[in-house]
Amino acid sequence: MDNNIYTLKDYGKLEITLKEVLDKKDISRNKLCTMIAVNYDLVNRYYHNRVIRIDIDIIARMCFALDCDVNDILKYRK
Repeated sequence: MDNNIYTLKDYGKLEITLKEVLDKKDISRNKLCTMIAVNYDLVNRYYHNRVIRIDIDIIARMCFALDCDVNDILKYRK
């Protein structure tokens, strides 16, 4: 199988599942903003999976504050 991005039409996508993590841990978006020192708009974009470019520093802060792994927040969907 050729894994060249120029020849594949559907190579999958990354899905941000922050909403599920916050719901499971019963943490609000406002609380997360305070925990990781970012503004509400940024957390809201991650919460609604509307991020164009993922900031690995923000993901690292989220993982630290929520005591979870990256694969709890980011999912690869084929």
